[in-house]
Amino acid sequence: MTQDIRWKPYVWDAPRPTTPREIALLEQEWSAELPAEYKKLVSTNQGMTPTPCVFSAGKVRDVMSVLLTITSDPDKRAYAVRDSYGILQPHIPSRIYPFAMTPGSEHLCFDYRDSPDEPSIVLVTVEMDIYPVADNFNDFLAGLHDA
Repeated sequence: MTQDIRWKPYVWDAPRPTTPREIALLEQEWSAELPAEYKKLVSTNQGMTPTPCVFSAGKVRDVMSVLLTITSDPDKRAYAVRDSYGILQPHIPSRIYPFAMTPGSEHLCFDYRDSPDEPSIVLVTVEMDIYPVADNFNDFLAGLHDA
């Protein structure tokens, strides 16, 4: 699944790995165990863009433009999971956490409302509508395709 995805820099000019400690702190802040495949992926590819990048949310097709960053960078706050969560949190149900963005500033999120162990993936639009995308993170990655 992730072996078929190629990642290239987007937020920074080169890869900037995150640490297990940074991931653990985020899990503690959110009181959520992040999917193992996500932790593996974000540890080396945060702030990067995937190819292929197209996904479907029902009948709507969209593009994942960037895997949000966990590492703090004051100059790149628009791409940080914590800042994205701060924007979304007052407008959406609890237990939904962003991990990626689309070119239109919509957010791909983990949705823990129905399962504390394996979140589904949803798209949160700029209007704060929520659309199902995949049953879990692995299915989301496997469903990425070219236009």
